[in-house]
Amino acid sequence: MRMGILGTGDVGRTLGTKLVELGHEVRLGSRTAANEKGQAWAREAGARASSGTFADAAAFGEVVLNCTLGVASLDALRAAGEANLAGKVLVDVANALDASKGGPPILAIGNTDSLAEAIQRAFPGARVVKALNTMWCGVMVNPRMLPDSHHTYLSGNDAEAKKVVKGLLRSFGWREEEILDLGDLSTARGTESILPLWLRIYGVSGSGAFNFKVVSAKAG
Repeated sequence: MRMGILGTGDVGRTLGTKLVELGHEVRLGSRTAANEKGQAWAREAGARASSGTFADAAAFGEVVLNCTLGVASLDALRAAGEANLAGKVLVDVANALDASKGGPPILAIGNTDSLAEAIQRAFPGARVVKALNTMWCGVMVNPRMLPDSHHTYLSGNDAEAKKVVKGLLRSFGWREEEILDLGDLSTARGTESILPLWLRIYGVSGSGAFNFKVVSAKAG
């Protein structure tokens, strides 16, 4: 499958490398085709890897992953082009974190809205699925690096789009019972709200190699 990834940061490059390893063709996109991180990644990742602009990556991908800085995601997606996103599964991995006031970043969007919902409103033709935004990128692509089972979440309005994303998650090593479908896209308000807690845990542990697990009482 052809995958377009918007963003050349750690998350975009990590996901891109894993997808190439799994046999997908991947194009990493940024504001300019001359982006050094994107070009370096493409050289290192091999023949199935390439880089270009946001629009190049969005047009290339059958599935598009938004791995841009959350507060800039809407601008990046506008640069990618509405026509290039129409009808496609758009996996939103980003979080709208505002670091402008110093200290741990706070959510720029929350409570009554989410970044995922804002993206869906701006690009109604895209099939937005929120996924993988509650953890470090190393855990995203290698869930078995942790010694216990743990959870990842899906939010989206399109059941078929969520099936596509669920298949990608399973290919990364996530077990069926570890993938929790929370429902429609409004449930992304919950997963995006985890980030302030995640950042505090990261701050005291100094490592991103952790994740959250939902533990339920047994029936009866």
